Amino acid sequence: MLKTFSLAAVAAMVLVACAQSPTGRNQIMLFDDSQLSSMGEKTFDIMKAETPISKDAKTNNYVQCIASALLRVTPEKYLTNPWEVVVFDSEQVNAFALPGGKIGVYTGLLNVAENQEQLAAVIGHEIAHVIAGHSNERLSTNQFVQSALALGDAGTKAYGVQYQQEIMTALGLGAQLGVTLPFSRTHESEADIVGLDLMAKAGFEPRQAVNLWQNMAAASSNSMPQFLSSHPIPQNRITDLRAKMPEAMATFNERKKAGRLPNCSR
Repeated sequence: MLKTFSLAAVAAMVLVACAQSPTGRNQIMLFDDSQLSSMGEKTFDIMKAETPISKDAKTNNYVQCIASALLRVTPEKYLTNPWEVVVFDSEQVNAFALPGGKIGVYTGLLNVAENQEQLAAVIGHEIAHVIAGHSNERLSTNQFVQSALALGDAGTKAYGVQYQQEIMTALGLGAQLGVTLPFSRTHESEADIVGLDLMAKAGFEPRQAVNLWQNMAAASSNSMPQFLSSHPIPQNRITDLRAKMPEAMATFNERKKAGRLPNCSR
């Protein structure tokens, strides 16, 4: 019965996977853009209310310059999007982008991203999450998993399955390790590749993305095994980026020949 249920769950996932990511990967998309944009805007408003915002004009201009260069080479759908870029005064080494055109960069990231190219790698990665619809896919996948587990729980109870509680606990762990976390790692890896393409098109030297992740690895104390982590380990990210580097460098060199390179100074 559980095998039949699992096959049915997989079949259902295939049926609703009606969207494709920028890399051609099938996706589950259950929410519309307006829902996601509303969520992103509300979340951003809360963050702005709770986290200090940098008032340093030079830092703000630097981050805005890089973000603007990247946003100018996004797909047409996003060119007219009213993006808002905010620099948060925090030691966190992080940045993010939310549906609805919201970008946040923490000042702590500027201590690790040593130049405009490395910061472009991070911001491009975060914009890529929005372009690829990863928030929609994550919410949709979580909803699917919860619905499938609820059906499984009801089914095992209805048929009086022995060790029902133990089985559902195992299924829950299997869903976490087999679906939720790998999807997150897939999103991160995909955002790395799409972000690399964005920075190359914008005129930021793509090889600096590798340097950025080397810096991140040096600054990180995270030793969690990759299969239990929501992010790929830095070395795996670097390997994937290097595999795509020839294509990215070709795009960058075309931009360089045209003499259209960003010049964002701190």
